[in-house]
Order: sequence, then structure tokens, then C-alpha cells
Amino acid sequence: METIFYNGTIITMEESSVPEAVLVREGSIAALGSLEDVKKAAKDPEMFDLDGKCLMPSFIDPHSHILMNGQMSMFARLGTCESHQDIIDVLKAFLAEHDIDESGALLGFGYDHNFLKEGSHPNKRVLDQVSTEIPILILHVSAHLACANSKALELAGITGDTPNPQGGVIGRLEGTMEPSGYLEEAGMGMVQTAVTGRIQPDFQVVMSGMQDNYIQNGVTTIQDGATTENDLNTLKMISAMGQLKIDVVAYPLMSSGGIDLLHQNQDICHKYKNRLKIGGYKLVLDGSPQGRSAWMSKPYLGGDPEYCGYPWLQNETVESYVKTAVEEGQQLLAHCNGDAASEQYLNAYEKAIKETGCHTNLRPVMIHCQTIRNDQLDRMAKINMIASIFVGHVYYWGDVHMKNFGIERGNHISPARDAIDRGVKVNFHQDTPVTPPDMMHSVWCAVNRISRTGKVIGEDQSVSVYEALKAVTIDAAYEYFEENLKGSIKVGKLADLVILDQSPLAVDTMQIKSIKVLRTIKEGVTLYVND
Repeated sequence: METIFYNGTIITMEESSVPEAVLVREGSIAALGSLEDVKKAAKDPEMFDLDGKCLMPSFIDPHSHILMNGQMSMFARLGTCESHQDIIDVLKAFLAEHDIDESGALLGFGYDHNFLKEGSHPNKRVLDQVSTEIPILILHVSAHLACANSKALELAGITGDTPNPQGGVIGRLEGTMEPSGYLEEAGMGMVQTAVTGRIQPDFQVVMSGMQDNYIQNGVTTIQDGATTENDLNTLKMISAMGQLKIDVVAYPLMSSGGIDLLHQNQDICHKYKNRLKIGGYKLVLDGSPQGRSAWMSKPYLGGDPEYCGYPWLQNETVESYVKTAVEEGQQLLAHCNGDAASEQYLNAYEKAIKETGCHTNLRPVMIHCQTIRNDQLDRMAKINMIASIFVGHVYYWGDVHMKNFGIERGNHISPARDAIDRGVKVNFHQDTPVTPPDMMHSVWCAVNRISRTGKVIGEDQSVSVYEALKAVTIDAAYEYFEENLKGSIKVGKLADLVILDQSPLAVDTMQIKSIKVLRTIKEGVTLYVND
């Protein structure tokens, strides 16, 4: 099977390459150049007229949670709620629609206290208005915070005597030790275990929900960051059934048995089997800046003048995990939103290199990089640490960060310009299901740096359109050691392609987020068509 794409704008992401046409044969790029030369290289091709549209390499997701994205298909959607009453109404409607009784549980996802009328999290007194007999747990849009009703707290055995766990907080009603239902980070664990065990997953819903919205946004390689044993078993089952339409790279969470998990699955370590592979390890070192649980070196503004957030893990533990990853030659991804977490990761990685004498290019990754400092970016460049930046923060929570951090720190969130200028390899992610896997929105954010309220956040951190496109194609492929296989249109590479209704390089930069994905192609096979 051969196809020639022609009569449109072709962005190859190879800087010197501006072909008229591209030939795809048996899932790979077979030729590109003038239409006449490409026709000569073909035997009996199907001619695909782009009709002036834009063809470019499909997008690569450098950090998200594909399985969680599918699981959220079974949750009540709270992302549009503007008040506690809206949350109550949505949960009541979901309860009735799904006929959940006292033997089950009600889960919700996506509320954001920053944009609720009350400006606060809905505690157990709010959620008890939905039910006092059915356990309820709702996750914040960051997935780092949550709220539970009285029944869920009871099932988890959380009382006024329950201490805060390491790396987490159990909220209390004002002036008492009585749990309020609000939970942060590791404080969510006991309730999640108690509540989610009552949910019977709908396998078909999860399978469909986990990958379709990526494909519809032109993404053909996806990450499952922070994979647990249950997660990997589910992904392996879906993979064995031949139901993965796109490539999935899993990173077992070291603090949840990830070391044993990787060792026990060598058959998919660094190599795809039915579109699934393990890429290395994952660590989570802190929380959410918009939720004020990210670990900062200087205090947040407002509230306790000494409050800086907190770490998930102690230095000794992090150093041990990092050294294990380096000694084993495994790539390591670490979630770092606060600059104190970034410091912990850099210190541990530099120490591991010194102690092991390892000079192998393991391409460690710092995930999110929201408040990374320039002195830390310099250190990242020296050890070839990749900055995977959640640049959508500029739009979604830029105003919140300005409030939490002040002008200087707030304007330096998602510092893509400073990172690139220092020689750090940069890619962009959406942390789906936290935000949709809309790569054009991320490109728009990186170029324009505009918040929800229309304010420009850190204009000096803007990047060019081409640099932003590299961050979601070839430079994202680099994270997976796949830059010779994916991320650009070049002879011998996979025909992972996307057709857009307009070229991002040709439209006004403010229009980039409105560009539509018309077709998603994986190894020459069309997975999605938007008529």
C-alpha cells in the first residue's frame, strides 16, 4: 500500500526540508521531494490531495496518565462547576443516572477551588448533602487534592486521632482535630483505597476513554506516568487484546513497587510489544502549585507567611531511588513543580552521577518545571536533563500563580525561553486528564503566554512557533529515545502523521489554538477523520 500526499503545506520538522510531496509505503516514509520525483519513487500509489491543508508529523505526548484518563470516563465530571451547589447538583444527577447504592461509591473529578464562587474546597459538610450513606470522593483537577464525605472518611478509618502521613495532609475543621474531608497528596491514599475498591470498572468504557481523545488531537505516542502494578496489568491486558491503537510508554512509580515491576517485565522494557513498552522509572517529589502543595524554597504569598509546601519523600529516600535508576541505566522521570523539589532532584542526580561514575546518556526528565530557577536550568543542561514543561499552566493557572508567588516568580512559570537558551532540551505536555491533550493549545500558550483573564504572563519566556512545534514532535520523541523513528517526516521514519486545517507557521499566532486536527495517521493507517 502506497500513498502520496501532495498539494498542501508540508512541515517536516527537518529544518532544511520543504518538500512538495511525501510518499508513505508500508507504514514508513519512503520518499519526499518534488511531486514528480515522489511519483517516480512510487509504484501504484493512492494520491491524497491535501487541498491546501497542512501535513506534519503527529504529536508525541511526553507526560500524561493514559490509564487514569480512561478511568476518569467513569467519574462524574466536575470541571464546569462554578460553586459548591453546582458540585452537589452534578453529583446528585450522576448518582441517580448510574443507580449507585450503599454498596457502591461515587467518584468525581475535575473541580478547581480556585474558580469556585466560595473560593474553597467542598468539605464533608458539602458532600454529605449528596449522601451520608454512599461514600463520595472527588478529585481536584490537579489530582493532587481531594474531598471526601463522612461515609468515605469512616470507611477509611480516618478520625481526629489520625495523624498526617509523610508527604500529605488530612484537613481539619477549623479549631478542631475533626477531619474536614479535605485531603492533600499522601493524605488521599487511605480514602482512595477504601472507596475505589467498591467500584467495578467498565473495561470497555476505560479502553475507549483512555485513548480516543488523544487520537482526536493528533497524538500517536502516549505516556502512562506513575504506573502501578494494577495499571501495568491492565495495560498489558489491553495490549495483548490488540486494543492499543497508538504507542504507550509506561513509567513504573518507584515508591509503589516500581523497581520490582520493571524487573519482572523485561520483555517490554525499552521495546514495544503490541504497542506497549516500559521506558524507565517515575518519582513524585511534590504536589501542585495551584493547590499550594508544591514544595517551594520561599513561602507562598497569603496565609501562613512561613508556608512553603512540603516534599513527598525525604532526601535519603530520593537519593536511594535515583542512585538505583542510574546504576541500572534506567531513565528516570521526576515530578517537580516547586523549586525546592527541583533542587532535591538535581542534588540527588548529581550525587548519583558522582558516586557511580556514570556518564551514560540516560536522559533524565524533570516533569512540570513550573517554578524552576535559572541556576537550576544551568545544572540541568550540564547533565542533559530534559525539561518537560506543563506550559498550559500559563493559561489555566497563570493568574493563580501570580497571586501565590508574586510578580517575579509568577512571570517565570513554565520558563521555556530560558531553558532553551541554556541548551536544555524542552518538550511540552498537558498532564492529561488534568487538561485535554490539545497540542495546538500548548503551542499557543508557549508562543503567546496569555492567562484565562487575558493577561500576559512572563512575555520574555515566549518561544517561536517552530520551537513550540519541536517541543511536541521531534524533541518529545527525544525523551523516548525515538528521535530516529518519530517526530519528523524523513525517509525511513514511521509514517505517524497529522493533517491540520491550517499551518501553525502561517496563521496569526493568536489563531493557533483554533487550528483543527482533520486526520490522525499511525504508521500509514488513518485512525481518525474529522469531516
